[in-house]
Amino acid sequence: MPLSKYIKKSSAKPGISPGTLVHVGKKQLENSKIELIDYTEKTFEEKKIDKIEDCFPFKDKSSVSWFNIIGLHDLNLIEKIGSHFEFHPLVLEDIVNTNQRPKLEDFESYLFLVLKMVYFNGGKKKMEIEQISFVVGKTFVFSFQEREGDVFDGVRERIRNAKGKIRKMGTDYLVYALVDAIVDSYFSVLEKIGEEIELLEEKVMENPSKEELNTIYRLKHNLIFLRRSVWPLREVISAMQRGDSKLISKQTLFFLRDVYDHTIQVIDTIETFRDMVAGMLDVYLSSISNKMNEVMKVLTIIATIFIPLTFIAGVYGMNFKYMPELDWEWSYPILWIIMISVAFSMFLFFRKKKWL
Repeated sequence: MPLSKYIKKSSAKPGISPGTLVHVGKKQLENSKIELIDYTEKTFEEKKIDKIEDCFPFKDKSSVSWFNIIGLHDLNLIEKIGSHFEFHPLVLEDIVNTNQRPKLEDFESYLFLVLKMVYFNGGKKKMEIEQISFVVGKTFVFSFQEREGDVFDGVRERIRNAKGKIRKMGTDYLVYALVDAIVDSYFSVLEKIGEEIELLEEKVMENPSKEELNTIYRLKHNLIFLRRSVWPLREVISAMQRGDSKLISKQTLFFLRDVYDHTIQVIDTIETFRDMVAGMLDVYLSSISNKMNEVMKVLTIIATIFIPLTFIAGVYGMNFKYMPELDWEWSYPILWIIMISVAFSMFLFFRKKKWL
């Protein structure tokens, strides 16, 4: 599995001025899209926005506004958002660079989070990793993602139907719900990986082949990059729940602790799966070695049985004139009886020694 799937090229970055916007990643959409969900405890509005200028009036509203930006290649769009909502240039640079490590930065008036969204592509039967960035202000949340499709449908339904506390709380609870959805998606991915590991164990034990070896290496790579996404997430959530930011209320801190516990559980599961995959690789190599040993043992026994037979056939295959046995009437059948007896005796001896 190529590493370029997870590591984007950034050859255009070296030497340019800090804060310069350069999209690092693959262009996933022809045109960027903006989705808006604006709500209070009693009101709700959801729509798609065609022009970025239509987002600007929501900056000073008292309601909670969630802007979901899909597609990061439109640098002009990102720059306009940053200019109006007063985001630091380095924040904008990190948003369009999709090779960031998960992190949290506190700019007092807003929080900037970078996370990795992971989900299992059932059609292609492989794990997909996508960077998602959040900018969390007092009345707004911006989420920036590379392509359409995410793990936030459950959060959207809760907002639409006013389920739970989400419509009664602020932006800090909204970002908690989004982070919680990302962490929950790790569990579903790990469940798929666990099922694959279980099936792979049976195949490796029964009849290992090169296909199983390729699957082992693919799982190994997936777990490495999943671990790379989750370990920094623990630090991000730990920093959020310390309560240093004025944007996070005490009520939300309790929920963040629950997410932190889930993150630790995900990490433990990943480590367990890594050990299992490493163990399967050892089992695979041992199985292949044992199969080779079995083949060599059979070939060695066959060769050993034929050594005395070859000796007898070689002796009587010599064209000496004076060999008394050549003139005997029953010499040919007697020789066959001797050779068959020798071979059968050696076969019984090997069975008694449990070499066969």
